[in-house]
Formats: sequence, C-alpha cells, structure tokens
Amino acid sequence: MSAIDRRRFIGAVTAAGMGAASLRASVGPVAAQDGPRPSRVVRVRRADCVDDSDRVDAGIVKAMVDESVARLTAKANATEAWKSLFRPADVVTVKLNCLFGPGACTHREVTEAVVAGLLAAGVLADNITVWDRQTGDLLKCGYELNDGPGVKYAATGWDGAKTQSGSFNGRLATVLSNSDVTAVVNVPVLKTHSISGMTLAHKNHYGSFDNPGEHHANNCDPHLTDLNALPCIRDKTRLIVADALRPVGEGGPSAQPQYTWTYGGILAATDPVAIDSIGVEILDEWRAAQGLPPIRPVARFLQTSAAAGLGVADPAQIELVEV
Repeated sequence: MSAIDRRRFIGAVTAAGMGAASLRASVGPVAAQDGPRPSRVVRVRRADCVDDSDRVDAGIVKAMVDESVARLTAKANATEAWKSLFRPADVVTVKLNCLFGPGACTHREVTEAVVAGLLAAGVLADNITVWDRQTGDLLKCGYELNDGPGVKYAATGWDGAKTQSGSFNGRLATVLSNSDVTAVVNVPVLKTHSISGMTLAHKNHYGSFDNPGEHHANNCDPHLTDLNALPCIRDKTRLIVADALRPVGEGGPSAQPQYTWTYGGILAATDPVAIDSIGVEILDEWRAAQGLPPIRPVARFLQTSAAAGLGVADPAQIELVEV
C-alpha cells in the first residue's frame, strides 16, 4: 500500500496499513516561545520503562510523563509545564480505564505520575479525585481506595437525571458533571476495540456514564462524538496522558496477552481526535508487522469528531513531537 493510500486512511478514517514514520517527519525539541498548540501530540518512548512481564519502573515512567507535558506545553521544565495547565484553585478529576483489569488497564505508575504533576502545580490534594466506574475495577488494578483527606481514589455515582445531546442519552458520572469540578485529566489505555475499532481518549469516557451498552450501535458513531462534545468533557479537559506502555493490538478491549506487546510509550495531548489518530497509527504499525490487516472495524468516529470540531484527524495537521 502506498504512502498516499495510508494518508487517506488516517485523514478520512478508512483502511490502511503503514506506520506513522512514513506519514510525517517528526519534530525535535520544541522551542519554549512556540507555546502549546491544539494539534500537538507528544510521544515519549523508553525501552526500559516496562518489561514483557508488565513490571513498570515508576521513576522512569514519571520522567516520561513529565517530559511529555513539558514538550506539549513547550515549557523549560516539568514544574512550569504543569503550572501552565493547572492552578492551585482547580478541582481536578482524573479518569482512569480499569474495567478489564490487569493487562488492559491504566498502570498505577502512570496515574501516580499524573497526580504528582498536579500536586507540583499547586493543586490541593483534597481537590484531586482519581476515579472509574466501580470500586472493584479500581481494586483489581492495584489502586487503594481513599475517601478521606488527601487525593481521593473512588468509584463514581450517577446523576439523578439523564443528559440528552444528539445520540447521547445517559446519566453522567457525578464526579464529572459536578459544577465544582474545573478540570479533567483523561488517562486512557491504547487498545483495539471489537466495536469501535480502537479505544483511547474518546472511548475512555464510556466509563463516564451509566448506560454505555446502549451507545455501541453503528460502531459507536456518532455516539462517541456526541459524548465527547458534552461541555463537562469538552470544555473541562485540560490534558490527556495516554498509557501506551503495553498496548493491546488485537482482541481488545479486554486483556489479550498473546496480542499485547511492549511499546514503552506515553502520549500527551489536549486534542482527543489527534491523540486517537496517532493511536490508530501505532496499532496498525504493529499489526502490519504481525501480518495482520489494519484495525477493524475502521475507527470512523474520528472523522465524525473532526467534522464536529472536536479536534484534528488529518495527519498533515497533527504536529507529532518525538522524544
């Protein structure tokens, strides 16, 4: 398949099979005066951050997360970077992906690095809530619950009434819809998905409402777009830090050890469409190396979200910063 055909796949969310390297020249260090750009995606990779047994080096992962945020914001160091995104007065929720347990969930070390960054920005520990749908999901992924002083680790409750917008109709997580919340950090995991094609930033918010099973028709399109366009998600999301340490390249979103590989990556962005588009590239590059076709079904929700103004899907407009 030609590079032109591959570009058409990402730009129009159609079929493809080549890796990111053939699409775009990566940029090097970002000058501090450049400032953050909406379509910038930062990819940090370290071969020694995790091994094939899923043992993670917390110190290396923290350095990777900090570096990704610094490059994303074009700040001289991590503390300045986190402070440019968050303020001491912020009330922040951190959305994890824990439904399918070890081997398919947000690594605790990635979450802890994000929390450390928020604290470095001056956000009060009492004003940070790390969460997912159910208590059992958090526990099976190695998180310790806390509803007392300090950073909260808890499952969410649901709004009393449904929110309806376009094709979306569900009760939102109270920890997300709460008017006191000023900022959202999305910390998804890179995986294939049997219905939507792939799961990362967009699909992680299927854990943010009570009835996701009613929103999977037509490969989740336009449900994913209408969900992510809700003001409590679109307007409050300050940062996306994606866990691509060991993606699931086939058979996701549940754990599939035979199709999970050590990629050793952290992605950072503010644009959910751009970061998910890079996620498609990563998955398809691995799949091509294994002799597998591009992800199926095609993740056409990305084109729908781009048309709705949620972000950029055209690779020519995505600034990929490699570290």
